[in-house]
Amino acid sequence: MGTLDGRIAIVTGASRGIGAAIVGKLAAEGATVVACARSIESCPGASLCLKVDVSNAEQVDACVKETVAKFGRVDILVNNAGITKDGLLMRMSDADWDQVIDINLKGTFLFTRAVSRPMMKNKGADGQPSGGAIVNIASVVGITGNAGQANYTSSKGGVIALTKTVAKELGSRQIRCNAVAPGFIRSQMTDVLPEDVKNQYAQTIPLKRFGEATDVANAVAWLASDAASYVTGQVISVNGGMV
Repeated sequence: MGTLDGRIAIVTGASRGIGAAIVGKLAAEGATVVACARSIESCPGASLCLKVDVSNAEQVDACVKETVAKFGRVDILVNNAGITKDGLLMRMSDADWDQVIDINLKGTFLFTRAVSRPMMKNKGADGQPSGGAIVNIASVVGITGNAGQANYTSSKGGVIALTKTVAKELGSRQIRCNAVAPGFIRSQMTDVLPEDVKNQYAQTIPLKRFGEATDVANAVAWLASDAASYVTGQVISVNGGMV
């Protein structure tokens, strides 16, 4: 038996990388997973794939309503969707700022708001409120800041603050909200870096290597499970000891 048997989960940004790894991990633990992304045809492990722009409130609400209509409830939400538009502050365009904030921070807000009411209605086998678990994917640079990423670091710092606020607001309804802050994770973005650059970055990490998407997925699955039933409002760093 898996740790998430019978749970219904929504994962955003699910088409590749960390998002796809999270879908696979939750499904392996027994969850029924709805995979969401702006462009998605299939996602291994997902029971349903939906095209959703997380910055569009109508699309987000429609996704949650369809999930509830098809599966009866939502127990887990993983807000993973995110983009980067890097550049120095003095040269950053309004459009690049707005797009990153809209996807990374507003999208997290919209999906969290949309699932809150269905999660409040959830009941366990004993008839008592069972709430749900929300896991937001932040970033190590949302904690430390990073030159050339004013929009991205602001969005991820905002996600951390939002996580703590949601934990306080929804805790009485047995809805837990936590964040995972990854460091350097092997992905399509890091794969394009020259080997010497990757080696330089790796030397700044106590474990001397990049993490894998599965490392993040494992942390998410734990936070979504009953093993973390008394954990809320926390930021779990998965960064090899960077911070």
